[in-house]
Amino acid sequence: ADNLSEALKKLKITSTDSAADSLEGCLDCLLQALAQNNMETSEKIQKSGVLQVFASLLTPQSSCTAKVANIIAEVARNEFMRNPCVDAGLIPPLVQLLNCKDQEVLLQTGRALGNICYDSHEGRNAVDHAGGAHIVVDHLRSLCSKTDPASEKLLTVFCGMLMNYSNENDTLQSQLINMGVIPTLVKLLGIHCQNAALTEMCLVAFGNLAELESSKEQFAYTNIAEELVKLFKKQIEHDKKEMIFEVLAPLAENDVIKLQLVEAGLVECLLEIVQKTVDSDKEDDIAELKTASDLMVLLLLGDESMQKLFEGGKGSVFQRVLSWIPSNSHQLQLAGALAIANFARNDGNCIHMVDNGIVQKLMDLLDRHVEDGNVTVQHAALSALRNLAIPVVNKAKMLSAGVAEAVLKFLRSEMPPVQFKLLGTLRMLIDAQAEAAEQLGKNVKLVERLVEWCEAKDHAGVMGESNRLLSALIRHSKSKDVIRTIVQSGGIKHLVTMATSEHVIMQNEALVALALIAALELVTAEKDLENAQLVQILHRLLSDDRSAPEIKYNSMVLICALIGSEPLQKEVQSMAFLEVISKLRSHENKTVAQQASLTEQRLAVES
Repeated sequence: ADNLSEALKKLKITSTDSAADSLEGCLDCLLQALAQNNMETSEKIQKSGVLQVFASLLTPQSSCTAKVANIIAEVARNEFMRNPCVDAGLIPPLVQLLNCKDQEVLLQTGRALGNICYDSHEGRNAVDHAGGAHIVVDHLRSLCSKTDPASEKLLTVFCGMLMNYSNENDTLQSQLINMGVIPTLVKLLGIHCQNAALTEMCLVAFGNLAELESSKEQFAYTNIAEELVKLFKKQIEHDKKEMIFEVLAPLAENDVIKLQLVEAGLVECLLEIVQKTVDSDKEDDIAELKTASDLMVLLLLGDESMQKLFEGGKGSVFQRVLSWIPSNSHQLQLAGALAIANFARNDGNCIHMVDNGIVQKLMDLLDRHVEDGNVTVQHAALSALRNLAIPVVNKAKMLSAGVAEAVLKFLRSEMPPVQFKLLGTLRMLIDAQAEAAEQLGKNVKLVERLVEWCEAKDHAGVMGESNRLLSALIRHSKSKDVIRTIVQSGGIKHLVTMATSEHVIMQNEALVALALIAALELVTAEKDLENAQLVQILHRLLSDDRSAPEIKYNSMVLICALIGSEPLQKEVQSMAFLEVISKLRSHENKTVAQQASLTEQRLAVES
């Protein structure tokens, strides 16, 4: 400790005449003390005021420069020393040293800047201000192809420095991307894949940058997919695989890169991991199984990558994914169902899958999760069934396979995501299927649950889907029994509210359903229509210039049907409808104009 105090005093005096030998001794003493107790020594260095002296010692000509930079790198390992280093004015001279040719000086300078930037806003700002990143990126470019140990060590330090400089800072990450660091880093990874430390630094740097949208576009122009897959195949340790996964996941959000990863053979690697880990209960294996199967699902979100793996339903990947659905692992059941939902994104694939028995597999899976089931698996299996039900030719096949009954088992669910998918699946299934719509529409339990969910104000999606299914049951069944069931369950007011939705498609569906009610069961629904103030709402829709032409048209059709009821007709007469409708006779849309003339005649006759 005495030696240290002595050395610090000496440094303050000697620095002015910089007698090299005595300086060397003092610096060695400091390095030795730092090696023994970094934190305590750093505190003493800070208190002594020597940091300010270091700024003048950081010159390219001095033989002590590397040692001074090394000391700064060591003290900056402590969080409390980073701001004092910035305040002592050390950043500009350190950045200047990045221009020198001496490898040891470059190495220690890179370490010092990297450590000062670590988790330090002030450090990063100062390096940015002094233009340090640009010089380091240039070094990476010029050293990139050199494979001697000294160059590789320098490359590792510079990669680490840029990583600390830009970590979790979008602005500085964008700056590095604009400097073109991505192609350089990808090239580095390819050339130095044997060097574990450098590879690791590259991966962390990628993980840093890959979150930014602009980076993905740049990555897509490199052979990153190929390099990462090549590297992945070599890994045995869980931690190393995990590091690569952390880069793959954000990159795979880009559709171009998805396809590149598929072409580079990532899928085969993922399937292999699944096979190896599926029966294991080791924590690492369970984590790997989840990451690999999640990534597989992500790759299927791209249209091209998905179609490539589907291979007309004959693809080995598609077949392997199918085998996940009956598995005993919840994670694989989930990934399998999500993968099917992703494969089911065009009619051709959906038709092929339904013809090849996928529906039964999904229903069996749902069956395993009815009582206290896994919500995410329920949600995924219902998503897949909903997508499969979109093509017209699949609806009848799925209905006769018993899909509606399988889905109705989840009516008791209290989980909004499950409720939402259940509603969507039923709505898809009954589209233009009169018999099924009638059967479901007469199911009192279902209709009562829909009416309850129409009031789920906290879950707009569930509320919207319940309204749409209520309307669909009427529109596709055109059945008096269905209308009576809905009236008795208190559904009318929700259909009237739906006519005021901000979505034109929902407004329209509501108006068509209400017109059918008025045409088929006006007497039964009369009271509810009156209480829900339907006539006032129609007046508002017809008066509003922003209402879409189809809304105006269907509102007028509905008015014509409503005047068959005495109390509703009185309401229509009491509100100046003729005035509003006569204006619509000159509407630019011909169908609206014609309907306005017809409605005007009807109203004139009735009055």
